[in-house]
Amino acid sequence: MNYVIFNSGSYSLCVIAEICNRLRLVTSLIVLLLCNGYSTVGQTIVDDPFEARNRERFESSDSLDASLMIPAAESYVEDLPRGVRLGVSNFFGNLFYPNTMLNNFLQGKFIEGVSDVGRLVVNTTLGVGGIFDVATALQIPIHEEDFGQTLAVWGVDSGSYLYLPLFGPYTERYTPDLLMSGLLNPLFYTPVTVMVPLSALYLVNRRAEVLVQTEVRDESALDRYLFTRDAFIQRREFLIYDGNVPTSNLDDFFDL
Repeated sequence: MNYVIFNSGSYSLCVIAEICNRLRLVTSLIVLLLCNGYSTVGQTIVDDPFEARNRERFESSDSLDASLMIPAAESYVEDLPRGVRLGVSNFFGNLFYPNTMLNNFLQGKFIEGVSDVGRLVVNTTLGVGGIFDVATALQIPIHEEDFGQTLAVWGVDSGSYLYLPLFGPYTERYTPDLLMSGLLNPLFYTPVTVMVPLSALYLVNRRAEVLVQTEVRDESALDRYLFTRDAFIQRREFLIYDGNVPTSNLDDFFDL
């Protein structure tokens, strides 16, 4: 994984967008591992014409992760109580939630969009800036949307699989979300002196949340690149269909 802190607004936002995506990816890795019971994810059909270059980027990213982010995340977990880390996760989840809210409206999911507005307001006010997840306690659901999913709903083809420096796994259809999520990120509009330390905290906290999951992946996958790629594509389908992937799509993904 590639995690780097830069002293400019645009680069910091790029890193933040990448970490959001990588957290979702790691979750899918573990789900697929447990469901399939294999050391690699099934025979997934993926449009990956740039595999050689993608593999190079994947390996360099994982090397940097092992030397920089894993030690930082391990120290973070050892030094901070779980309750404090949870508050940090809640704060950033609330801070970046406008991206989900807007994309629900763009997809025509107006009920979900209005619910997202309520969730954001409740957690920002009663939750003290989002540190406490009051909305969940009030049974206001949390959603996960982005502009890549919106483009899928609008009928745009996924295109080729890409492993981008700084960002990690993407598809050509998903890449425009980099711009939208950056513009909707409140940190974009803060001074560098605020953005850089908050970005650093966000990076380390996110990496700490998935330490165990990535260990499972590394110990279980015979080909970590294929495992990561196939899990990412499967996860994107799951999100696009809100968990209700048509049977025909599943047949296309797995050679059963």
